Amino acid sequence: MEQGKQDINSFHLSGIIPVAGQPLDFNFPWHDCMMPLAPNYLAIHHAVMECAWAGCETIWIVCHHDMQPLIRHEVGEYVQDPVWYYRSYDTFPSESRRPIPIYYVPIHPKDRDKRDCLGWSVLYGANTAYWISRKLSRWVAPDKYYVAFPYGIYGNELLREHRKDISSKKRFILTHEDKYINSGIPAGFTFDAEDFKKIRRELRASATGLRPKNSSYGDDPLPIEKRWSARHFSLDKVFESVIIDKDTKSVEVPWFHKVDNWEGYCAFLSSDERHLITRPFNKILKYNELNLIGENHEQD
Repeated sequence: MEQGKQDINSFHLSGIIPVAGQPLDFNFPWHDCMMPLAPNYLAIHHAVMECAWAGCETIWIVCHHDMQPLIRHEVGEYVQDPVWYYRSYDTFPSESRRPIPIYYVPIHPKDRDKRDCLGWSVLYGANTAYWISRKLSRWVAPDKYYVAFPYGIYGNELLREHRKDISSKKRFILTHEDKYINSGIPAGFTFDAEDFKKIRRELRASATGLRPKNSSYGDDPLPIEKRWSARHFSLDKVFESVIIDKDTKSVEVPWFHKVDNWEGYCAFLSSDERHLITRPFNKILKYNELNLIGENHEQD
């Protein structure tokens, strides 16, 4: 991954939604990211809409291959940009709409059950988004990545007024009570290629493998509980180098709920803020498929 020359006229912001990671404590037949937040509105829907409000041009959902069909059935292959959907004063409003394509990225088999924590899913998704886009054209390669977590619930509509800051050279971080991704709360933030290299380097340096570091082939392996420690890394462990400095734009969210465990999920459902979370207009977020090249099928 390389840092491209950023031009506001050709700026590409990719949204990364990490889903693959160690299981939480819900233990339902469906994946943890599909816990309902409101009628017909799941946690994965909320993360997709956060990327849409942030102004992402593409969205990449990082999940294991066996969970893709169900998630894809609920989310589809694109979502409408909510800012550009309601341009009712345009001469032809339907032509102003901007669909945001959604891609599904499976974790590489060599990483599964070895370093597939939630933080690694962010890094792997960003790396995949870059190289797939870069092989198409350097003009569509992402300049920056916005991360939205299904397990951090807050009013994501506030991102609309900060789109210009999100799609810029500045680092953008959402905070709550002076805590952010560095503290382990799953709130949105951005990073670029240089941040990616630094975070990945630090993760690899602190993670264990099958055998101790600097050991030779044939040496005794580590005890089972100490092997592949990266799969259990928390968000604050992976993103401890993401800090707020003078070049960072930080925005405080008025309320925040962490729903990565049963107690936090129950606290959200019993809070007054749950009434603020509703499914958007059906034509913005509904199951849609992208047309094949050379074909044009109208959606119902």
